Amino acid sequence: MDGILVVDKPQGMTSHDVVDFIRRRFGLDHVGHAGTLDPLATGVLVMLIGGFTRYFNSLSGDDKVYEAALVLGATSDTGDASGKMVFIDKSVSTRYKIETIEEVFKKFLGDIEQTPPMYSAIKYRGKKLYELARSGVSVKIEPRRVSIKRLEILKISLPEIFFNVACSKGTYIRQLCVDIGKELGCGAYMKDLRRIRSGRFTIDDAVEFTSLKEMTAKELEKRLHNL
Repeated sequence: MDGILVVDKPQGMTSHDVVDFIRRRFGLDHVGHAGTLDPLATGVLVMLIGGFTRYFNSLSGDDKVYEAALVLGATSDTGDASGKMVFIDKSVSTRYKIETIEEVFKKFLGDIEQTPPMYSAIKYRGKKLYELARSGVSVKIEPRRVSIKRLEILKISLPEIFFNVACSKGTYIRQLCVDIGKELGCGAYMKDLRRIRSGRFTIDDAVEFTSLKEMTAKELEKRLHNL
């Protein structure tokens, strides 16, 4: 079996959990994915089946599109809702004008320098950063250049802001939320994240994860995409 399977990853699972499930469920030796989603995140996970694992480098480099929500007035040690919260400013609902928020969002459009979060899978001297963070170890992380190609506010209901973002490979939406909070001076963390596009594959192409549990190998093969 060879091809690309687009899965709508549920919240609470790692990308590797999905890989392992598909391997076991369908008896496949070669399964990978082209772009990690955190356990908190949902949406488009591009799975590479059989000989299509060789396309990892080309597909993992595709631009991504997300719908996300951030919360102002608090920070998290992980940058998202899964971490330990520290409340900074409970008055954001009355203190910030929509125009001010819109101006700050505009500052993050285009090519920007972004420092990846400590809670990430980036390796430092052979160890993943999140492993170091969980051990209480902090290291200096060099910023990376990423591209924010679209950053559109969908709804403001303070302290929550809902937005759509199109970005390059390697962009951390968690960190984008944190940086927006810093720019506003009140802190922020990411509440929700849903990937709705990866390259040419959209959420409309995706198979619900729960349906994989009932699917036969022949039915799965019918859902595979080619390049």
